[in-house]
Amino acid sequence: MEDLPMTAGLLLAAGAGRRYGRPKALVELAGEPLVRRGVRLLGDGGCTPVHVVLGAGADEVPDLPGAVPVHHDRWPEGLGSSLCRGLASLPADVPAAVVVLVDQPLLSPVAIRRVRAAYAGGALVAVATYAGRPGHPVLLGRGSWPLLDSYAIGDRGARDLLRDRPDLVVEVPCDDVGAPLDVDTPADLLRLVSDG
Repeated sequence: MEDLPMTAGLLLAAGAGRRYGRPKALVELAGEPLVRRGVRLLGDGGCTPVHVVLGAGADEVPDLPGAVPVHHDRWPEGLGSSLCRGLASLPADVPAAVVVLVDQPLLSPVAIRRVRAAYAGGALVAVATYAGRPGHPVLLGRGSWPLLDSYAIGDRGARDLLRDRPDLVVEVPCDDVGAPLDVDTPADLLRLVSDG
């Protein structure tokens, strides 16, 4: 099928969605919960295994065929702790992980494959860019994971690492395949539906 090295998929879906009014993992777009859409995105992009970090509303999350749910009791500490929890949950033989956020439903499997191809080409960290700005997906090779201990804090994931260590990062243009738009409020979702 494709000749790319194995990379795991990591979907961060633990937040309470305070601005939305409920956990965004449970929000539906075209009749599909965003958490299932994210699992499908990673699977279609060739990631295996796929782990999903769950926190707020975890008991209400539907079955996730093709994914391993990772319950994170410390999710209120923010995105950084969810990222570290998710990476720690992956099997020891996983050399890299592609990270996506549950509230970005317009990401493309093509972008997933592009950052995986950058990893196959030697990148330790690969980030999709849109109009020259970094977004998701982000691929993190295992060698970069220890660096996150001092970066993935509070609501910060890998963003500051990407900024501070450009020597580790390969940027992968993905303007032509999807968009990194966040669904933070019900109005954002309505815009996606009306624009789609």
